[in-house]
Amino acid sequence: MIISDTSVITNLISIEHIFLLKSLYQRVIIPQGVYQELSRCHPIILSELLTEISPLLEIRTVIDKNKVDELKQQTKLDQGESEAIILALDLKTDLLLIDERRGRAEAQRLGIRITGLLGVLLEGKTKGFIISVKPLMDQLIESSTFWISPRLYDKILVLAGEIEAE
Repeated sequence: MIISDTSVITNLISIEHIFLLKSLYQRVIIPQGVYQELSRCHPIILSELLTEISPLLEIRTVIDKNKVDELKQQTKLDQGESEAIILALDLKTDLLLIDERRGRAEAQRLGIRITGLLGVLLEGKTKGFIISVKPLMDQLIESSTFWISPRLYDKILVLAGEIEAE
């Protein structure tokens, strides 16, 4: 069972690689807050991801809204991130897809296994769904608000086998 926050989905849409989620995970659960964020940014694509014969996304509602509100107050995370973390706890998910630093730290503190967009790209390459990670990272950096440090950029390329370790 995979749960996602908004950023991994929106960034994969921006580089036209949303298919990676379907290829890697078949179905991804999103909380209502993430659905609302996606519907503001990508309403047409979101509709397709929900209504295909075999839809990629499944929307779930967090039962205990108080937990979400407490998490938001304690961590200053947004609604989607808070709901994704609480849903991951409630459903005992296998993996949470999340990129935001504070969200990742909180999820790890709570014992939730996480990965982010770069982890998805690496897994996609490892499993043969994409040829190279570098052009996709370059496209993300050029086309969106996605930021990656030069050190992490090189580390990802080493892990992907696209450059040699120094």
